[in-house]
Amino acid sequence: MAKPVIAIVGRPNVGKSTLFNKLIGERRAIVEDTPGITRDRIYGETEWRNKKLIVIDTGGIEPKTDDIILQKMRAQAQIAIDTADVILFVCDIRTGMTADDEDIGLMLKKSGKPVIPCINKSDRIGTVASEFYEFYSLGFEAEPIPLSALHGSGSGDVLDAVLNVLPDFDSDEEDNDVIGVAVIGKPNAGKSSLVNRILGDDRLIVSNIPGTTRDAIDTYVENEYGKYNFIDTAGIRRQSKVEDRIEKYSVLRAKMAVERADVCIIMIDAAEGCTEQDEKIAGIAHEAGKACIICVNKWDSVEKDNATTNSYTKRVYDSLSYMTYAPLMFISAKTGQRVEKLFEQINYVYNQSVTRISTGMLNDVLADAVARVQPPSDKGRRLKIYYMTQSSAAPPTFVLFCNRADLFHFSYQRYIENCLRQTFGFKGTPIKMIIRQKGEKED
Repeated sequence: MAKPVIAIVGRPNVGKSTLFNKLIGERRAIVEDTPGITRDRIYGETEWRNKKLIVIDTGGIEPKTDDIILQKMRAQAQIAIDTADVILFVCDIRTGMTADDEDIGLMLKKSGKPVIPCINKSDRIGTVASEFYEFYSLGFEAEPIPLSALHGSGSGDVLDAVLNVLPDFDSDEEDNDVIGVAVIGKPNAGKSSLVNRILGDDRLIVSNIPGTTRDAIDTYVENEYGKYNFIDTAGIRRQSKVEDRIEKYSVLRAKMAVERADVCIIMIDAAEGCTEQDEKIAGIAHEAGKACIICVNKWDSVEKDNATTNSYTKRVYDSLSYMTYAPLMFISAKTGQRVEKLFEQINYVYNQSVTRISTGMLNDVLADAVARVQPPSDKGRRLKIYYMTQSSAAPPTFVLFCNRADLFHFSYQRYIENCLRQTFGFKGTPIKMIIRQKGEKED
């Protein structure tokens, strides 16, 4: 049985994201005293009284607006409402009940879902203030709950109320076979469009305004290929162009999304080619040791001849010379071209990244490599490699024990890595090598 889903909705700037962060126990949603910061639905998980719950944070609802982004935010909130089993309707006691609160209340009643009014910022005014009692006029079956999302008071009462109105859900076992996939790239490279194409609905706000996605947004997908958690990230801009605080938070969230992922899809705009910024973004995933797939998006808009694909591939790998291990795909999120094949590649590179090789097989490859190309020497002392073992996976990490670590030049490490790739594959994943010096008597 699926985990129960809780949607947090309300006007802009009433503390929805603060409550979301408090419930899931981490700062996943950006919190700033500026309306409209959360634009998409953001998913998290919490546990209360041994029950696991999925929590959705939404952008603030403006019932009457001509602004395109605000209209899309309302549409996203409506999808969250449709998805949810219980709705937390957050209001602000300091502003009192507004006409927008009443309009949103009517919208929620039409959903037919259990609604719990959460009267936020009650820490200073107190629960007996007349402003609190006016929220009873919203007319929901559940009584309003006073809380302070910032300080955490009342959050336990909210979760108790959620469990009281939930239907019986069977406890399900933890999914350990979900592959985390971070979609990263420059702003407006088509990251949200790709996730929407995969889902077949407008899960994420898509517009040609760069920077529309500000948070890293989790989306759970299950299909015939497996189970996935797609993390759509805010586009990573050049540091010099990261101007406001919110933008800086978004870049940090994108980097944190890479850390949470098992596989990174690096989105490159086909019209722009692989730019210096793309190189830096790919480098973040490479340094984090994540399995990677390079996706050249908007391929449908490129004029092609028989040599286009090969020449484009060469240019990308020339720019990303440290990532020639990553498979390259030409896709179109807009038309769906080759998007279906992406799942097979995700499974493949993930499995390559968690591969483990026995010490015996590794040392057979090492002995053959050393016999073909002698290790480097300096002033009569030659590098001796005693043995190699795999210490961990994701990424595959190998420890090599030798007599002189200073003689183990980078070029020879690269040679050993290439021998490992030729024998065992490791397509799509970086390889890490740790050099350990082992003491030996002087000859």
